[in-house]
Amino acid sequence: MNVIEAKDLYKIYADGNQEIKAVNGVSLSIEKGEFTAIVGPSGSGKTTLLNMIGGLDTPSSGSIKIDQEEMSTLSPNQLIDFRLNNIGFVFQAYNLIPVLTAEENVEFTMLLQNRPEAERKARTKELLNKVGLGERSKNRPSELSGGQQQRVAVARALAPKPKFILADEPTANLDSKSTANLLDIMLEMNKEEGVTFLFSTHDHRVIDRARRIITLEDGKIISDENI
Repeated sequence: MNVIEAKDLYKIYADGNQEIKAVNGVSLSIEKGEFTAIVGPSGSGKTTLLNMIGGLDTPSSGSIKIDQEEMSTLSPNQLIDFRLNNIGFVFQAYNLIPVLTAEENVEFTMLLQNRPEAERKARTKELLNKVGLGERSKNRPSELSGGQQQRVAVARALAPKPKFILADEPTANLDSKSTANLLDIMLEMNKEEGVTFLFSTHDHRVIDRARRIITLEDGKIISDENI
């Protein structure tokens, strides 16, 4: 079953008298449970494509269906609710809330969903233990290393049990050991909970672990391989 279906997507920017096609006629389908990397050089359209799939950016034309829901038909408030309940995001810059502890950051999305307190606390504890940070739950982001912050960000993305995770260059700021730990965690959650992962990356450490590689160049898909 397809979790994501994108058809004939374009994202066009005006640059003076020129049009820049950041995404140029992309069509793709992502099935439930995939662990897929979108790769390509800087400027190839990876992040723009991921942002459109996640509803953070609007296509100039084309359609995106998430779990059979046509994204363009959603009002701004419906789109916010849809993202909250269906999509987990992991960003290169972590995007943790600096004044909150690790456990409060993980719990935050579930709080927005009005999940019961007992459920929030249990899920937060479970995930922080899974990512190896159970003993750092009371630390704020400034008291954690980059690799630890990114593990908190992954736990936060997984906390509400989304249908899929969008990860934009999640290992760009990490050393090899932190990257390996992070990928181990995500692969485990992919297998255990069936979470679908879609990465944008140019990191070969991620590409080597992906099971499908979609290559972009100048906003177009030039290859799509199952590994």
